[in-house]
Amino acid sequence: MSSCLVDIDDSSVVVRLSGVLDAAGAEAVRGALLARLCDRPGPVVADVTGLRIVDPTGWGVFAEVRREVADWPAADLLLYDPTMDGPDDADTPLAGVPAWPAVVAGVPAWPTLDGALAAAAPLAAVLTAELAPTVGAAREARELVAAGCERWGMPTLVDPACIAITEMVNNVVAHARTPMTVRLAPQDSALHLAVRDHSTRRPTFAGLSPPNRIGGRGLLLIDTVARRWGSSAVPDGKVVWCVLHPDDEAAGSE
Repeated sequence: MSSCLVDIDDSSVVVRLSGVLDAAGAEAVRGALLARLCDRPGPVVADVTGLRIVDPTGWGVFAEVRREVADWPAADLLLYDPTMDGPDDADTPLAGVPAWPAVVAGVPAWPTLDGALAAAAPLAAVLTAELAPTVGAAREARELVAAGCERWGMPTLVDPACIAITEMVNNVVAHARTPMTVRLAPQDSALHLAVRDHSTRRPTFAGLSPPNRIGGRGLLLIDTVARRWGSSAVPDGKVVWCVLHPDDEAAGSE
């Protein structure tokens, strides 16, 4: 039985961890953090104030989660660890965001909760829709994508992003048959899309389908229009995501 406790407050971005993190507790921590990250947009702060890590490799669970969500829309993991040495009054090159964090096993970490919370401020550039697994879901998702691309000045990504989101949503309608969350956000110059459902069955892609095969080309279309895509297992389901770049569309039109 794990002696690591996870305390989640639905009204806060902070996930508080306490007790002893060992091999048995690492999977529970991973699942709790991934669940929190897919249930709400924006970064999550893991408060490790009350956590004792008996094995230095235990820090790896935080790095693993951060790598897993790196291509999700509007998702990141930060740490609050008051035992770290660092300035409480670091200069601020960007308003409201401290210049200092340290990096613990590949995860940004702050010695003050205020510093971590400032860096985890809610993101304005994110759109989310909760959809039922019905035939009209893909149309609603395309409307959301078109609105996002217009809002964020990404007109060349409207068509490829609509293709990708259509296939992602239709896959849920046809196979998962569960309610879904559609989320999209810009990051740098790219557009990140994700669909979260409540089926543990993950998509598999074996490349080109035989010409005489009916169906099965949805993932091929996503693979064609996206620079990269993938799926993440989360508690009670999965997240299927993809990343599109305007540069790819420009190169394809030449």
